[in-house]
Amino acid sequence: MKAKYIFLILTAAVCASCSDFLNIRSEGSMPSSGTDYSKPENIFLPVSAAYASMRLNEGQAQSYVSVMEIVSDDADKGSDATDGPTVAELDKFTYGPDNNNVDAMWNYFYDIVSAANYAVESMDKFKAAITSEDGLLQVEQCRGEAKIIRAYAYFNLVRLFGTVPKIDKTMTANELASLPVSTAEQLYSFIYEDLDAAIGIVPGSYSAGYPGRYTKYTAMALKAKVAMYRKDWNEAAKQADAIIASGKFALLSRFRDAFSVEYENGSESLMEVQSSDMDQTSDPLPVNYYAFIQGPRGGKEPLQGWGYNVPSQKLIDFLDSRGDAIRKQATLLEVGKTTPEGDLITTSVINGAPINLYYNGKVYTPSSLSKRSYNGYGLDHNMRLIRYAEILLIYAEAMANGAAITSESGYTAETALNEVRNRAGLAATTATLDNIYDERRAELAMEENRFFDLVRTGKAAQVLGPKGFKAGKNELFPIPSAERQLNPNLPQTPGYTY
Repeated sequence: MKAKYIFLILTAAVCASCSDFLNIRSEGSMPSSGTDYSKPENIFLPVSAAYASMRLNEGQAQSYVSVMEIVSDDADKGSDATDGPTVAELDKFTYGPDNNNVDAMWNYFYDIVSAANYAVESMDKFKAAITSEDGLLQVEQCRGEAKIIRAYAYFNLVRLFGTVPKIDKTMTANELASLPVSTAEQLYSFIYEDLDAAIGIVPGSYSAGYPGRYTKYTAMALKAKVAMYRKDWNEAAKQADAIIASGKFALLSRFRDAFSVEYENGSESLMEVQSSDMDQTSDPLPVNYYAFIQGPRGGKEPLQGWGYNVPSQKLIDFLDSRGDAIRKQATLLEVGKTTPEGDLITTSVINGAPINLYYNGKVYTPSSLSKRSYNGYGLDHNMRLIRYAEILLIYAEAMANGAAITSESGYTAETALNEVRNRAGLAATTATLDNIYDERRAELAMEENRFFDLVRTGKAAQVLGPKGFKAGKNELFPIPSAERQLNPNLPQTPGYTY
């Protein structure tokens, strides 16, 4: 945990210094700055602010899990039945363009774009002022790092909304108000450009003082995932294969450890959002509320959160049908049971019954790590965005879809698939697409992949129809009404009426 401190202290300090910029409208203008662009030690500061923009506050965290996971069949709203009515709309597919959670995600990802754009543009100023070769190399490496962050934000914007404006530089208010949308294909091409630039210049590792910084392998992993969504199977296989062949990543021996604070930024990590309470007891701190929002509702402090995004009975039945006991134990945090770390999980009781029977075990943070007595759950828990297990499964899916590459790793689709299964204590199987889809569901449950997997594989209407999903509409989310008032050029997503 303490290994995160140097990086987090820096991002917290830079976030505070850029607060005027990061708190305005996400597409707003770049602020005036007193930064000395001739000093190499300042080069990373704008990139650090971009990292800080990725951390979720309480409201954003609720919206994030609502839009990214609760819409799937693997998760239910959770919390008190009367709490979070706009979250319930997402759970039942009754939401519209005025849903505050959808609006929050539009703004969250554009906030990241804005911070990343600022970092990219700042590199031009450093490049003009710095003369040393080492300094100029660092400038280009930091530019690439910021492009990884920007690519991540646009990948989510295109997955969520399909067609959105491409904002890659500072613009005036008038320019922004008249900006047209780009097609999904144009946005995917832009994402590729950013990631290719990063792969070509960003280093493969950093010093111990910067754990969790995004490397060229992060860019490769994100490109492999983006390529999977584009059905660009050769590219997905190529990038995943290169990561496997590098020998720099490996599955942890225990599935449970892949989500523990102890193994953050470890051998399985390719992309995380950092969080730490810095062993302090009060704000402001570089914390991310992603885990807190999913902590037990009404649990005994400090094992207490808002209780959103709980595993569904459908997911539990699926894991049971596979004999998937190892992953089930890590994925479910069961009320009334004591964890291997010694925590009894409790929850609120209404009319003599617990409001939830399970919580998301993948964000479980032992009470021994919380220094607070109130609202401290999960503040040391990083968000895992891409794990090595997913790279293996992307490779398996790409090869099963006919990718034609010369493999550096020597892996086949079966090799990759069964490496993941072996860690889960399951017997080897053949790499059919259905088997790979099922493995993704079991391995990546509650990690914000299931809904998007159902959409991209054409299974959403069949699987999510009983929840209220409507084909031709709910594959994408509506453009928020507030954004369309600001920019009349934004067309509403098909299927939504205002």
